[in-house]
Amino acid sequence: MKKFLLTSLMMISIISAFSQTVIKGKVSDANNTPIMGANIIIKNSDFGAVTDFEGNFTFTTSLTGQQTLQVSYVGFDTFEQSIDCNNSEVNINVVLQEGENALETVVLTASSTFRSQKETPMSISSVKQKDITKLSANSQADVLRSIPGITAEGGGGETATNLFVRGLPSGGQYVFNPLQYDGMPLMSTFGLNSSAHDVYARPDLGFKGVEFVRGGAAVLYGAGSVAGIINYTSKTGDSNDENILNLEYGTDGRLKTEFYSGGQLGGEDSNTYYAVTGFVRKDEGPIDTGLDTRGFQLRANIKQKFDKGFFTVHGQFINDRAQFFMPLPLQGGSRERLNGNDGDEVQSLLTGELANTSFLTPGGNYDSPIGDGVYTKGGYILADFNYDLTDNLKFKSKVKYANYQHNFALYVGGNGNYGNPITLSDYVSAVAPNNIDYTANYLGGSGQQINGNDLVIENLHIDRLRPMTDYSGEANLVFKSENGIHTYTAGTFLARTEAEDVNYQYRVLSEFNNNPRLINLSYTNAGGDNVIYSQGGLYNRIGMTTNNFLNQSRTAFYITDEMVLDKWRFDVGFRIESTKGTFRRGNLAESQVYDDANLTSDLQNVRYTDGTFTTGEIEATDWAVSLAGLYKLTASTNLYANFSRGFFFPQQRGFAPTPGIRDTNYDAETILQGEIGAKFGTPKFSGSAAAYYVGLSDRIRIDQAIVNGELVDQGRSEQSTKTLGLEATGNYKITDAFTASATLTYQNHEITTNQTEDLVNGGITTINEGNEIGRQPNFLGSFALNYDNSQFDALFSLNHTGAKFTDDTNNVELDAITIARLGAGYTFKTKDNSNLRVGFSVFNLFDSSGLTEGNPRAGIAGQSADGDFFYGRPILPRRLFITTTFNF
Repeated sequence: MKKFLLTSLMMISIISAFSQTVIKGKVSDANNTPIMGANIIIKNSDFGAVTDFEGNFTFTTSLTGQQTLQVSYVGFDTFEQSIDCNNSEVNINVVLQEGENALETVVLTASSTFRSQKETPMSISSVKQKDITKLSANSQADVLRSIPGITAEGGGGETATNLFVRGLPSGGQYVFNPLQYDGMPLMSTFGLNSSAHDVYARPDLGFKGVEFVRGGAAVLYGAGSVAGIINYTSKTGDSNDENILNLEYGTDGRLKTEFYSGGQLGGEDSNTYYAVTGFVRKDEGPIDTGLDTRGFQLRANIKQKFDKGFFTVHGQFINDRAQFFMPLPLQGGSRERLNGNDGDEVQSLLTGELANTSFLTPGGNYDSPIGDGVYTKGGYILADFNYDLTDNLKFKSKVKYANYQHNFALYVGGNGNYGNPITLSDYVSAVAPNNIDYTANYLGGSGQQINGNDLVIENLHIDRLRPMTDYSGEANLVFKSENGIHTYTAGTFLARTEAEDVNYQYRVLSEFNNNPRLINLSYTNAGGDNVIYSQGGLYNRIGMTTNNFLNQSRTAFYITDEMVLDKWRFDVGFRIESTKGTFRRGNLAESQVYDDANLTSDLQNVRYTDGTFTTGEIEATDWAVSLAGLYKLTASTNLYANFSRGFFFPQQRGFAPTPGIRDTNYDAETILQGEIGAKFGTPKFSGSAAAYYVGLSDRIRIDQAIVNGELVDQGRSEQSTKTLGLEATGNYKITDAFTASATLTYQNHEITTNQTEDLVNGGITTINEGNEIGRQPNFLGSFALNYDNSQFDALFSLNHTGAKFTDDTNNVELDAITIARLGAGYTFKTKDNSNLRVGFSVFNLFDSSGLTEGNPRAGIAGQSADGDFFYGRPILPRRLFITTTFNF
């Protein structure tokens, strides 16, 4: 009897063991992109799994009968389906639909764990790639101006966007918020030259989207940042082929073709995946200069998946030219655009007639790259390695090499001794008061003479030749404790950046018009001699004004702990970093040269390098700490707070070497930041509200100004500032397809100390203390209505930038700017899951002429008043885009 019972029990156990239902399948989004990390579970049980890199899952269950399978992933609506567990195999493919709750979007930046924005104790915003494409967003300003606390100046064109973050003082060149691709900065070091980091790359279809992490917690990982990180994440291929072709037409001569292709290399069993993306474009606008924008970018990656990790190699090549629009004289008082000689409003004084400009210097012939505008050629290669050493220990490493040939050609309208529009007759009387007669012809074959009542203007052209090379790497170990509470990260970041900062300048006389013609002017002086004043439009060949070679290295170590408890989440971290750098300043000399074959023009002093250098070295070490916590108050509300003590290594170009002194006094700037707030997330409404503080000490800044007809470093200031701010976001789901969203930021900022050294005349003065920070508004906000039922979509948005001062002197205030955008599209779907979207968007719908900046190059004294003319840059005019996007 005992043997019978034992045998029966064994048989029941064996039958039970083999009476299992196998459940397997794949989880993807609406674009057939696999979703890694989705949770699959049978409701009210412990049976489930998590999807792998390809979105696949498989598990077994001993449950029988009808059960409910639940699939969930942050940022998507939860999927449920009834299944029959009958001891056989169940196959199910799940397509998750994106949810409208932005706080449920998964965060990839400034963290070692995957978590939603709602569960992160810091402020994070994200923009999806499909939204960027619908906007026809072609600059960082278009992408980021709706982010709370961000002031984005895009009036200069498609590149070199000025970004200001949370009341911090800067020139706008991504100083406190580096631009990253796939977790590595485009350039690792700030301040070797003043080029904005978006000159090295452009947004394209090959990104999943972009995240902006605000606040001091961003200082910890990788390259680190005291105030924020902008991180674009690239798509990588998967087992489902995906192809996208986007054609874009814009008024004023814009044509652009973008593409993306990604998929699996080899057969179905292959673990190798690829993705390639790029664009080709040509653009004659949005402002007519006679110098078009043209170029292309190609990016690609190849990914090899292992059982316990993956290895990805990313690459980029860019060869692109984009015209940049500088400020110009406007009507004093009203600050409206002035009419030129042809009666049309003048929007830019950049002229195509400057293309191929060259002149003789003592060092040989100089050929100006003015026709190329903001020109970038080069690229990067990035290797990304992730490997699970054990179930709880992961090794991650990234190594990157970047090299770019980069020129930044600026045409500064109206910056001579007679920088405002003036009649030709009055101009000649001013520059040659005792002249007997003059002759003035427009440059070109016609030799057309200028009417003495026509307006002319002096302009300064600056060629900034700025090649850069960057070597950077990051490595860390991520350990997750057995109880799942702690995730420790210990890592290092190493970088070396090398750059040249070579400037040439020359002055030009032109008519006052859009795409102005250059003027050849000669006169007869009081002695009866013929004097050629301007030739080929050039009246002063200044020559080389800067010849600097700089390098800077960084070595950082960091350790963090991300803790997850029942209702609490804590992030803590510490970072220590050292930097060393060398600044070799080329010494300059002047020599007199003739500039025409007949030797009839005046002798001109042209500057050039004499081959000698003055060398200085900098070195500093500093540390940062970040503490953050989040409490789950209710199912829909999380409370959070964070504090950080961070540092920023000042821009090295602000520490010019002194002859005979090798080591330069160089200390890091200190930034204290704190934030407290709440995040809300319900099926209908999601949003956040926060108060923050930012305090900066010992900030080093360089004031550039036009002095004696050329751009120079006029002043070097040591500043301290403080900012108190309030920030709110909201997203309301009116219907399943119709949403309304808004952001609002108020910031009260102040310069608490400011000592300025006059680099031209010498001496130190205390100025601007108690003033507001220049080019930082008090109010920022946005509002948008978005409709999308997967077939028809429409968008209307408003981005508001409040009034702000042109510079730290607070002498001139700029009016508030509101930019409206309207767009819509219709998607045609085919039987094979391909789709074609045809859409349009209108930038600056109401054609506002608000100013993105006043005259930040007016110098230490600042621009004191409007007068008869005001110097500023209007925002870009209204423009219509039509797009066709084919997904197949």
